[in-house]
Parts: sequence; C-alpha cells; structure tokens
Amino acid sequence: MRGLEELTGVPEPAWPRLVSRVSSATVPLEIVPVDAALGRATLLQLQVTARSYLGAFALHCGGLLLDDGWLRVFGSATPRNPHGLPSLARVNAFPDDLVPGWRPGSGLVLAQDVVGGVFALNGPEPEAVGRPGLPGEVIYFAPDTLGWTALDVAHQEWFDWLLTGGSAAFYRDVRWPDWRAETKALATAGEGLSVVPPLWSREARADLSGTSRRPVPMGELLGVHQEYARQLTGADPGFLGETDAPG
Repeated sequence: MRGLEELTGVPEPAWPRLVSRVSSATVPLEIVPVDAALGRATLLQLQVTARSYLGAFALHCGGLLLDDGWLRVFGSATPRNPHGLPSLARVNAFPDDLVPGWRPGSGLVLAQDVVGGVFALNGPEPEAVGRPGLPGEVIYFAPDTLGWTALDVAHQEWFDWLLTGGSAAFYRDVRWPDWRAETKALATAGEGLSVVPPLWSREARADLSGTSRRPVPMGELLGVHQEYARQLTGADPGFLGETDAPG
C-alpha cells in the first residue's frame, strides 16, 4: 500500500491542468470548498496518484455543481458546505478509517444528476457485477431506461467532456423547458426531482413538459429507480450511491 507522499509527490500532477480546464469551462459551474484532511484520506483509500484527474480532484476539490446544480460531481467536500454536497467518500460508503485493500465493490460513483442518473467508474471486473464497459471506463445509469450504458471513455475524457458542454446533447431528451429554474430552486444538493409519470414511461416520452416534478431526497429517488429497474427489467442496477447526509 502506497503512502501519502508517494501518491502526491509525483511528476506532472494533474491539478494544474484541472484548474485550467475548470477555468475555461463552457458550462455554468460552482466549485465546492474542499476539506483538505478528507482529501488526503480519500486519496489514501483510493490508492491513485495525484497525477490522475481522479486523484487530483479528490485531493484538491470539494466537488462541482454543473448547470446550476443539475449535475453534482463529487470530491472531498467540507461537511458544512453551502449546498450540502456529500463527499466522494460519503457517497461511496468509504470506511471511517483507512482499510488497506478496500475498494468500492461494483465501481466508484463519480456524479449524480437531479433526475437520478448516476455516473460511475467501472471496477476491475464490471461483467461480474452486471455492468457494461471495460475496467476503468465511465458508465451511466439512466433513469429513462433504468439501465447502465457504457460511455466508452476513461475518467479524464469524461471530465473534459463535462466541462466542454457535452452534457447538453446527452440530457436533451430528459430536460423540460423549466428544468434550470426548478434545479436552482432545490434546497440542497442532497435533493433530486421526482418526475411523474416517470421518465421511462410512454407518457413522459410523449410529453415531458406535461409531467409533474417535486423535490425528494436523493436516496429516495435512487431507491425508486432501483425498484423500478428490478420490476420492469429484471436487472438490479446495484449500488447507486449513498447521499442522504452531507460529509
């Protein structure tokens, strides 16, 4: 197991590149304050170096709120951050203390959106846990299909894609005319929007603007998606993240 100095004292750390990417982003975003101690602890548990986007982001950034909070990218957020954004460690149920060899069982949850979609980074054996794509690739759980889709990109490519506006076309079919105002009105980043009829339904596909939306805790929203997926597709999407409390 590598120590903190080995993980951080690397040539060409990614943080300066990340800062440049974030500074030149073409989408509205807000940076969440970081808890430095949590960042170090998260890096140690992940066992990735600061030369990677994943390591540098976990070490130096509390998280990002993109498109007025539509998408929440998890980092090492200070527990009492203004938006109540949970940390990467919290969302992925990291051990309270360092446990050598521990890894997220089915992959690492990277981000969640307000309608209950989830971006995750595949672990070493995605097929064994019923997930598409290759090890180390980013996949997406879609609330309008109730299943995972392989995005065929690694973490760095996915991150750059987010910051350059790639999500606009990606979300086109699940955004209604007032989505931005309703997203901004959410009390915290621990809330999502429940859509009725659901996004996967024929009614929502035919008239998305005619659906009703209300704020609910993210944990509740993800649980509903999991149950629908089990009932309607016969497949359990597995772990989608723990988000009921910040920190």
